[in-house]
Amino acid sequence: MSTLKELLKQHGHSAAAEIEWLHMLVAEWQLIADLSMGDLVLWVRNPQGEYIAVASARPASALPILYRDITGEVVPEQWLAGLEHARDTGLIFFSPKTTFDSINTRLEVVPVRRVASTTDQHEVAEPIAFLSRHTQLDYVQTPNKISINYVKAANDLLEMVAHGMYPDFSTPTASRRGAPRANDGVLRLDEDGKVLFASPNAVSALNRFGASGAIEGQSLSASVTPALKLGSVDESLPLVLTGRAAWRTDIEAKTVTLSIRAIPIRHGNKRTGAIVLIRDVTELRRQEQELITKDATIREIHHRVKNNLQTVASLLRIQSRRSKNDEVRETLDQAMRRVSAIALVHDTLSEGTAQELNFDEVFDRVLLLTAEVATIHNTNVNTIIDGKFGQLPGSIATPLAVALTEIVANAVEHGLGERSGAVHVNAERKPKKLEITVSDNGRGIEGGKLGDGLGTQIILTLIEGELRGTINWFSPPDGGTKVSISIPL
Repeated sequence: MSTLKELLKQHGHSAAAEIEWLHMLVAEWQLIADLSMGDLVLWVRNPQGEYIAVASARPASALPILYRDITGEVVPEQWLAGLEHARDTGLIFFSPKTTFDSINTRLEVVPVRRVASTTDQHEVAEPIAFLSRHTQLDYVQTPNKISINYVKAANDLLEMVAHGMYPDFSTPTASRRGAPRANDGVLRLDEDGKVLFASPNAVSALNRFGASGAIEGQSLSASVTPALKLGSVDESLPLVLTGRAAWRTDIEAKTVTLSIRAIPIRHGNKRTGAIVLIRDVTELRRQEQELITKDATIREIHHRVKNNLQTVASLLRIQSRRSKNDEVRETLDQAMRRVSAIALVHDTLSEGTAQELNFDEVFDRVLLLTAEVATIHNTNVNTIIDGKFGQLPGSIATPLAVALTEIVANAVEHGLGERSGAVHVNAERKPKKLEITVSDNGRGIEGGKLGDGLGTQIILTLIEGELRGTINWFSPPDGGTKVSISIPL
């Protein structure tokens, strides 16, 4: 299925401003579908004069009409006259009865206009698309206060769509978790901020918040303000509660948090009221706070583990310097590098909230550890890194860091030995595996047989056991040693 942008370009609509406006409309129009209790379809006219459906929305508040997706299809014959009328006159078209898949429906077609820019709010005269609304006639509910006010609110929004006033450029684009929807609670305000209508869910949410008495006929701001938790008031709150700005904010009482979104209703250049959506997000915010606390705790644990491991590494280094036995000193130095490699991973994990890390940064620091080996042997080693390891979870990063520390240290200490040379590390990240090669231009594997020392056993245990990967050592014809590693992701 093509995206909205691809469909628009495919059918001759490539202007960036038009594409951006229609994306904004589609991002906001679920509210219109829910308030209308009807299906919405967005149409564009291609160079051949055909009307193509590029997006559709179904209501969460009623049975849908469009059971099958018509995106990408040409308009059915019975809807064509409505689209042509809206295009020719520039006005909203209404038909009291049409049919679709044997379902009797009402059809409305609204020309979609946009404003010139964020700074120039004048509407562009020529419609850039057409929006059709389809509501069922066979599934008729007796009109009641709720449905009447919902449809009035939807009609206000569609009227604004026809004049380029909805969606609004100032509407927040990055939706926060828990953004209110039509079914959560709807209020209709007049231009002074008094409540003309409050849905049952909205009344319940406000009552839980602490607003007492009648909601309808009262100022929303006056009803809510006494219950506000001190110190938690957003500076945009007065504009939201009076419906003067297209914005969303959270308000907190002692035990309840509400997410409130205001949509000003405009006719011409005059604001005539607002739609306010309300949702009780108390549980969502509590969960978010718990996650923040857990993230902080995990970061602190990683930080403390890193500190403890660095302390152990320091003790090993001190013991190594005091030892007079070369073999003991070398063993302690190797243990110190292994502990320090693990500490590097915990140090990186302690710096962020994610349990994944950029292993390329970790490996750069691992190479600093192995550089000490070259310093001990008074040689110069040129380390070359190709490719990227990418993001890896801590469960993979820790054993891999230790294993690569051993492999690179072996290449410097045993492969190159007392002479200078180069160690080449290549990392190739594939969708389901990570392939790594470490090669040097040293003397190669003596006798073609791999040793069975502690370092080799550690590498095999980590790569084949813990990481479930494969590893192979061999000496290429041109000399040196090459280690090939494959790890499943």
